[in-house]
Amino acid sequence: MTIPRRTCLAALAVSLASGARAQAPFPSRPIRIVVPNAAGGAADITARTVAQKMASPLGQSIVIENKPSAGGVVAGDLVARAEPDGHTLLLVSSGTAVSAALFQTLPFDTLKDFAPVSLLATFDLALVVREGSPFKTLADLLAYGRTHPGKLNLGTPQIGTTQHLAAELFKATAGLDAQIVPFNGTPGVITAVRGGEVDVMVDILGGLMPQIGAKALRPLAVLGAQRAAQLPEVPTVRESGGAFASFNVTSWNGLAVPSRTPAAVVERLSREVNAALAQPDVKKRLLELNLNAQGSTPAQAGEHLAADIRRWNDVIARARIARQ
Repeated sequence: MTIPRRTCLAALAVSLASGARAQAPFPSRPIRIVVPNAAGGAADITARTVAQKMASPLGQSIVIENKPSAGGVVAGDLVARAEPDGHTLLLVSSGTAVSAALFQTLPFDTLKDFAPVSLLATFDLALVVREGSPFKTLADLLAYGRTHPGKLNLGTPQIGTTQHLAAELFKATAGLDAQIVPFNGTPGVITAVRGGEVDVMVDILGGLMPQIGAKALRPLAVLGAQRAAQLPEVPTVRESGGAFASFNVTSWNGLAVPSRTPAAVVERLSREVNAALAQPDVKKRLLELNLNAQGSTPAQAGEHLAADIRRWNDVIARARIARQ
């Protein structure tokens, strides 16, 4: 059977048009970064700082869209359903990993529906006591907790936060019989520690720096693998050795795109993120927020997210925290 010439030309035109669309240069329109936090916070400022530096080399404007909600569900669902072409990104974080471990059901699969692009920054967690506390060192705290079972109290923000789960992990690693006392946010924990209602708190270091600087609170240790740049004299928990020899908990944030985004687009975005993070003014701005600029490859960011989900799954199960 002979196919009419007109039909062949029409088919060729459709094929060429489809090929042109498939090979359209990236980016071809403004990019948006969906942030699951309110404007003005550390996550929002991080995204805006990096986006500002990425816009020029990408040749497109980058818009920040704030979609705060419990567990970051609204932002995650929006990006998971977006066209996988690199024009819609999600700010992911340690909170994303916690939500994946804590929530029984989500409208998306955190590991299957997103392709990590790069880490952006890490920020330290710390064990802090009131200035007049009898615990002068982490060793003092551990000694008391081990010789007085059930007497030590650790305050944290809400159940299911990174800080709360970090406290549970610290308690389990130390083998302590201690009480974790969640409060409705950091201000409540600070008030309780300063008033002597709880012995020690676990929280993000940046938000505690004004209290530390005012000599109202005193840090015993940071939970990450390295000492905090802001407090180089304060040891890490892992410096205690023993069961803590490999202890390492930090909060972090990064960027991801829908999972079917072409690899070449993911790589391009990752290159621009890392180039932005390497600029001295970006590092300085993030450090002012008590954040440490830290980029990565897409593969490294993916493993970081997956490892965090595994860890918090284990902590939630061991601590018998009810999944939501």
